[in-house]
Amino acid sequence: MSGITVHGEKKLVLAAGRAHPELAQEIAKELGTELLPIDMYDFANGEIYVRSAESVRGTDVFVLQAHPAPLNNWLMEQLIMVDSLKRASAKRITVVSPFYPYARQDKKGRGREPISARLVADLYKTAGAHRIMSVDLHTSQIQGFFDGPVDHLMAIPLLADYIRTRVGGDNVTVVSPDTGRVRVAEQWAERLGGAPLAFVHKSRDLTVPNQAMSKTVVGQVQGRTCVLIDDMIDTGGTISGAVQVLKNAGAKDVIIAATHGVFSGTAAKRLSESGAREVVVTNTLPITAEKRFPQLTVLSIAPLIARAIREVFEDGSVTSLFDGQA
Repeated sequence: MSGITVHGEKKLVLAAGRAHPELAQEIAKELGTELLPIDMYDFANGEIYVRSAESVRGTDVFVLQAHPAPLNNWLMEQLIMVDSLKRASAKRITVVSPFYPYARQDKKGRGREPISARLVADLYKTAGAHRIMSVDLHTSQIQGFFDGPVDHLMAIPLLADYIRTRVGGDNVTVVSPDTGRVRVAEQWAERLGGAPLAFVHKSRDLTVPNQAMSKTVVGQVQGRTCVLIDDMIDTGGTISGAVQVLKNAGAKDVIIAATHGVFSGTAAKRLSESGAREVVVTNTLPITAEKRFPQLTVLSIAPLIARAIREVFEDGSVTSLFDGQA
C-alpha cells in the first residue's frame, strides 16, 4: 500500500473569543484543559486582529464564542478566528455557538426578507468550519442550513431537573408561549412526570420588532403551578404578558424557564415586576450585574457543552447525551 502512515494521538484545542470569558474558563475546567492563548485586539477603526500564540497544526479545534450585544462584532471575531486557525493548518474546526446568531431570521415572513440564519451558516462554512455546535436553536430547521454536521444540544434536561426541585408536589402545567413550541413543551412535560400542557395564544405585528400581544391561554391552569418555557428571553415583553395571562386565568404560581437570557433594554425590570416566582436561564450568554434581579437563577451550561465536545473529539455519540432525542 502506497503512502505514509503517521502514528500519533489526536489533540483537542479549545479556543475562545472575548465575548464570554467566564463560560470559556468553565468549559476548559470541565474538559481538564487550558484555553488556547490567542493574541486578539481591535484596531482604532474597529478591525479585529487574531493570531494563535501556539501551533495548531493537525489539531481538532473547538472555537467557542458567545453572541451578546454587539452581536455583529462577536460574530465577526469568531469568523476571523476560524479563518486564522484554518490558515494555521488545524485539521478540523468546530464552531461552538451556544446562542446561534440571527436564529430568529430562519424563514421569510414577508416578501424581500433575508434568511439571515442561513447566511450565518454559509459564513461559518466559508471561513473554514467543518462542524457547528449550538444549544436550543430557535427552530430545528436551522440544522439543515449548514453543509456539514450540526450538534444541536438541548438544555431541557438541565432546566427541567432544576425546576423539578422547585415545584415539589405541586400540580404542574407546562405552558408554551405560543403554538410553535408545543413539541418542546411535550418534552418538558415528559421530564416533569407527564404534566399537562397549555399554550398562550398571541398575535404579532410582523412590521414591529420585539413586540407580541399575549391574549388568552388554552389549557387547564386554574390553581396550578405553571412552568412557562421558551428558548430565549429578549426584551421580556412577550413572556411577561404571558405571565399576566396565566395569572388572570387563575394560575397559582408561574415559573419562567428559558435557555438564552438575552435581556435587552428594560427586560430585567419587566421580568422582576412580571409576577413570576422565579426566572431560570442558562449562561449561554453573559448576564451582567445590571441584568440581574432577585427572582433570577442562572444555571451553568458548561458541563453539557464540555461533554458534547468530548464526545465529538472522541468520535462518540452526542445523541446519547439526550436519550437519543438530539
